Amino acid sequence: MTVSEMFCEREKTYLSEFAFKTSDTKGRVNPQPICPNRTEFQRDRDRIIHSKSFRRLMHKTQVFIFPQDEHFRTRMTHTLEVTQIARIIARALRLNEDLCEAAALGHDLGHTPFGHSGEHAMQQLFSSDFAHYKQSIRVVEKLENNGNGLNLTWEVKDAILNHSGDCEASTLEGQIIKIADRIAYINHDIDDAIRGSILTLDDIPKDLIKTLGVGHGERINRMVSAVISESMNKPYVRMEEKTWEATMKLREFLFERVYRNKIAKAEEEKCIKMLSILFEYFSKKPEEMPEIYYKNTFEEPVERCVCDYISSMTDRYAIDLFRELYVPGMWKRTV
Repeated sequence: MTVSEMFCEREKTYLSEFAFKTSDTKGRVNPQPICPNRTEFQRDRDRIIHSKSFRRLMHKTQVFIFPQDEHFRTRMTHTLEVTQIARIIARALRLNEDLCEAAALGHDLGHTPFGHSGEHAMQQLFSSDFAHYKQSIRVVEKLENNGNGLNLTWEVKDAILNHSGDCEASTLEGQIIKIADRIAYINHDIDDAIRGSILTLDDIPKDLIKTLGVGHGERINRMVSAVISESMNKPYVRMEEKTWEATMKLREFLFERVYRNKIAKAEEEKCIKMLSILFEYFSKKPEEMPEIYYKNTFEEPVERCVCDYISSMTDRYAIDLFRELYVPGMWKRTV
């Protein structure tokens, strides 16, 4: 028996009856030989971690656009926090940790530069239907690995696609990702807002503090505990109602005080304008895009491929590219 077969057999005896077993996967679009040492979801995890799109998350905005303080969250650190929370919940509920881990690590691969500001720009420039979770699927199916995609399993892609919006993932593990994502960003965005002098702890409504706790760690622990207690040995993943209501009120508070805050969004209009100019430029000159995006213009609309290119950019890359194309450089004196 191989190591991967041993893992799959162990799942059948240890995991909850409601857990998704790796041996039941619908598989990949392009079938591949079984790995002797890793389960299919472990392979997906590794493909995501070693992808270029994953590495670029390190230089993509979470909420604060291109902050100078290096302690603000990035899309990468957000992803790692979601993964950590998802695994804690999955382990407690005896669900498939490997499936959770792979989906959590890949859930934001399609995010644009400058966070949701970039997403709004693509909705204006390309399609009102553009969404980062749909773009994440396009990344793993078509754009990564020199245009070959990552060939992930159906269940991991389903969890990535349904981690946001009104749809629900087909597996309980996928449902965990949606809850873990909210737990992570609600709490770390409070932390960053306090660091950015937009909020103080005293600004948070007292009734929410009473229900959810004061500090970052305490709030996360209460939210996670509320998911575990409500979902234990159940065919669904939910947060206990009182805690969920407080969590959603805290989220509404953040939209009002942080996400739409003039300080946090001070550079948003500039970012959208810059991406608009880049979008127009490459729509007229697609041959100047990297080959992976340009070659797709022979099969798909140019605007679709330009959207792919711009969505892949990090904050720094977009700014440097704009500067190269539109900001005059200094003349060099030669002797």
